[in-house]
Amino acid sequence: MSKHIVITGTSRGIGYELALQFANNGHKVLALSRNSNSLDKVNHENITTISTDLSKENDIINAANFVEKEWNSVDILINNAGMLINKPFSELTTDDFIKVYQVNVFGVASLTKNLLPFMKSGSHVVTVSSMGGIQGSMKFPGLAAYSSAKGAVITLSELLAEEYKEQQIAFNVLALGAVQTEMLEEAFPGYQAPLKAIEMADYIFNFALTGNKFYNGKVLQVSSSTP
Repeated sequence: MSKHIVITGTSRGIGYELALQFANNGHKVLALSRNSNSLDKVNHENITTISTDLSKENDIINAANFVEKEWNSVDILINNAGMLINKPFSELTTDDFIKVYQVNVFGVASLTKNLLPFMKSGSHVVTVSSMGGIQGSMKFPGLAAYSSAKGAVITLSELLAEEYKEQQIAFNVLALGAVQTEMLEEAFPGYQAPLKAIEMADYIFNFALTGNKFYNGKVLQVSSSTP
């Protein structure tokens, strides 16, 4: 049965592959990213793209307005968009922290809040975090803003799972290890991750569709190595 899926960060990497996978399997996809060119070129009948900057409240409201007018329901929300700044802590500015938190935490909270009125029993919110956001995991210098934001969004999801359990809307987090994406390459030039974006997208696709039967308020560490 066709579902309504909202995915952020769809211009490249995991988000791009996820949008295609859901669309190719007959689901309706709303793809939100600042740059929609890559999916616009695909021109898939099941994909609607809206250029969305998650740090701008008006952009988020615009996406919610589309859902209200065209769908009136959201079965799955995948908070996949990420912002990574790799700098020594001594060089990180407050603006750097705000930029990273705007996308990785505040944007996730705002989009989720705006879409919750369209979710019903059985809906699933999947937030993509990072192994760097897990307490006790191996940490990497330069990622103070990114990893702390990814930790914040884990706690946020746990809270929302509790707050919306009566409505039977599930909230889960996938804390990913290294995946070979453009974002990783930009942050760590030359590093070779064990998984490709399309492989991780395949895992997230299946988890988004079925994981809420088994999990709610959980953080799954999806990593075969460190990081």
